Amino acid sequence: MKYTINGEDQQIDFVNKLPLITAGFWIMKITATTLGETGGDWLSMTMNMGYLVSTLIFFALFAVSVGMQLMSKKHHPFLYWTVIIATSTAGTTLSDYMDRTLELGYTKGAIILVTILLSLLALWRLTVGNVSVDNIKTRKAELFYWATILISNTLGTALGDFLADDSGLGFLGSWLLITGILLLVLAAARFTKMSRVVLFWVAFILTRPFGATFGDVLTKTRERGGFDLGTGYSSLILLGMLVIAIQWFYFRKNKVVAVAA
Repeated sequence: MKYTINGEDQQIDFVNKLPLITAGFWIMKITATTLGETGGDWLSMTMNMGYLVSTLIFFALFAVSVGMQLMSKKHHPFLYWTVIIATSTAGTTLSDYMDRTLELGYTKGAIILVTILLSLLALWRLTVGNVSVDNIKTRKAELFYWATILISNTLGTALGDFLADDSGLGFLGSWLLITGILLLVLAAARFTKMSRVVLFWVAFILTRPFGATFGDVLTKTRERGGFDLGTGYSSLILLGMLVIAIQWFYFRKNKVVAVAA
């Protein structure tokens, strides 16, 4: 299909159904994962659904949305970010179920999730040839992509909870620590020759505890170092922010205008 971009005709290849990795991608990723934290807590704790029931509900949402994503023929922004939100909410409640209901604790839960994540990446690398998100053009690679995202978001939740609850840093301190680490990753990407694939997955994993701790900052009481906005209001605000961000980065007027092929 032909598109006019800034007055110039360009041919767009829709084989890769994933978005470009830009600053806009990371802004939307952080917003979506923070929404996953507040949304997961809203259903499991505020609505008293419990971790297991909430996990089943969010996994059903994930199954439906990722099935639609796999069947799609091109990149659909709202569908893609719906899947990301589903992996984040499911990861939140699954991590809480492992750590609290099963009483594995943050350390054991994180070790299990790290093992699964590294195994997935190794198997992906072995069977596909690379783990780059810029070269996903097969169903097998796409399946690995979404499975890895689901586990990385679950791991990120466990890491965020560990930092906020067990490290002594508190919610705000943990968020500031992860923010500092992400800035170091950004500096490494800009000023060094480190593998961009490795830096991408490090940043992708860390944005989840960033979202988890930031979500806690928004929702927890002032006595616990939060802003006491509650899970419901915080989720609505973040959802609105994500919709606006998608509109801004994907559909800016006169930026990309579809024309007849």
